[in-house]
Amino acid sequence: MPYETGAKVKLTRDVQVTANDTAGRTGFPGPLCLAEGLEGIVTSSAKEAGGLAQEGLAEFERQVRGVQFDGFTAGVIDNLRQQIIQAGGAGAGVGAQIRYRVRFENGFVLGGLEEGWLTRA
Repeated sequence: MPYETGAKVKLTRDVQVTANDTAGRTGFPGPLCLAEGLEGIVTSSAKEAGGLAQEGLAEFERQVRGVQFDGFTAGVIDNLRQQIIQAGGAGAGVGAQIRYRVRFENGFVLGGLEEGWLTRA
């Protein structure tokens, strides 16, 4: 069931926020996770492209994962991410899925959450 912006949701499982090697470099003993049951508010959603665009986006994410960027650079990277998604828009029917961005009670904002990872709070 799709969630609208402003819907109150909670996680149905633990969600890892950092990669294992990233956590070690930032001083955390292991991967940082948000716990199952944590509540938040949906701030946006986007239908993800399937097929080749999805593969391109996954490769792009692998290349920039774990790197901290200043605000401007993060904005440019988000713009590139959106361009990759839009480029696959024509073939996005089969395999497309909705991903959500959620602001949690503890202040974390996490994007890319699958619908199955959330439930109504």
